[in-house]
Amino acid sequence: MDFYEVYEVFSRRTYKSDLQHQFSLLAPNEEIAFVMAQENFMRREPVVDIWVVKRKNIRKMMPEEKVTLSRMDNKDYRLTKGYGYLKKKWRQYEQQILDEKEIMSWGGVQRGSTDRK
Repeated sequence: MDFYEVYEVFSRRTYKSDLQHQFSLLAPNEEIAFVMAQENFMRREPVVDIWVVKRKNIRKMMPEEKVTLSRMDNKDYRLTKGYGYLKKKWRQYEQQILDEKEIMSWGGVQRGSTDRK
């Protein structure tokens, strides 16, 4: 197993899309890993960019570091949960808007008629 290393493969479908993790693979070196990743994508889907990274070179957060990601209790004002009432208010507003039939019922305006002199 020492001969092979684990590589992580990332790709981008378009120049504007985000880089996404696709899969892991075992290879003896970076060049072979890159060729294996390219071969995989040539059979599946078009991509504009492929990244191959040794798994051991990717740093992840340690459990004690993840504690820093928890939110402080007094930051609720940053969440958008307080706007849930807007859907109901919008529905009420839409019900108050005059529709075409109501306007036509006021008289004086007839559909399809034009005043020509």
